[in-house]
This record gives sequence, C-alpha cells and structure tokens, in this order.
Amino acid sequence: MKIGIIGSMQFTDKMLEVRDKLREFGHDAFVTDLHKAMIGKNNEEIEKIKLHQKYNMDAIREFWRAMQGADAVLVLNFDKNGTKNYIGGNTLMEIGFAHVLNQKIFLWNQIPDMPYCKTEIEAVRPIIINGDISKINNFDI
Repeated sequence: MKIGIIGSMQFTDKMLEVRDKLREFGHDAFVTDLHKAMIGKNNEEIEKIKLHQKYNMDAIREFWRAMQGADAVLVLNFDKNGTKNYIGGNTLMEIGFAHVLNQKIFLWNQIPDMPYCKTEIEAVRPIIINGDISKINNFDI
C-alpha cells in the first residue's frame, strides 16, 4: 500500500522512523520531500522553515502532488503545545485532500478534542491504530 505520512513537521524525526517501519512491512511509505530541511533542527528553527516553505515553496501543493496515486495517509497526531493528539491546520487540509482522493485515513492516536476540527475529522471516518502499525496491514486497498 502506498502511504503518505502527515502531521506537524515538529515530528519529522518520528515521521522518518514510522516511514522506515512501514517499509519494513512492505508498504511504499513516504513523507514530503520538504522534510529534509527539518532534520536536526529545534522547534523554533522548524517553525521558521515551515513558514518559509509555506509562503515561498508552495508546500501545500507540493504534498498534494505527492499524494496522487497514494492509497492512504497516516496522521502522526502526537501531543504538541499542550494539546493531546494535536492536528494542525495544514494536517487537517491534508486529511481533507486524502478524503477527497478516496484514500484511507489512519490516525496514530485518538481524534483530538479540538473544537475547530473534531467533527470534520470524525466525518472522514479515520481508522485509529493507537500506535500499532501492524493494524494497517489488516486493510486491503
């Protein structure tokens, strides 16, 4: 299964770890090519890089293009800035893209209790894996 890994770029190191684990399971897993600038950076540096990429490198369309032909996305929704299972605005858009593209949507953790996006995430009926990558293997595309 071809799976795009999405989430806050503060989790870049974890994204790469999960990508590699999915590949071990035989999946064609990928992250945005824009991740390379984030490796080894602290949160403050990552925030600056993210803004630069969004405004100057068309980061939103870059991942849209990468998603074409994928079967699913895996949302790495870890705790961030005091919010349990955080999903930010950009990730919410990518979830919407996946839904429109008829891709499976897997969440690493439960849906966050975030008033501006909870019902939208529920509406796309994500599959919550609770950190167990092997659960993805139970779904045929």
